[in-house]
Amino acid sequence: MNNLSAFVKSRRKKLSLTQVELAEKAGVALTVVRKIEQGKNTLQLSKVNQVLHMFGHILQPVNLKEYEKSGGQI
Repeated sequence: MNNLSAFVKSRRKKLSLTQVELAEKAGVALTVVRKIEQGKNTLQLSKVNQVLHMFGHILQPVNLKEYEKSGGQI
């Protein structure tokens, strides 16, 4: 399980939501939530961000050089 899938699954469970409920609240298909939680690598960024928005987060590109220079801190 990768960081994204673990994050979404743990946040969903903290809110006592089923995958179906999260999908409905986020406005995405159930398959999107399932693919995220399964760690699939064929996801649309816009759909991932719809789900992450439910938890007050987004996924965005980060400049690798700046990320490494900061010691892995954004």
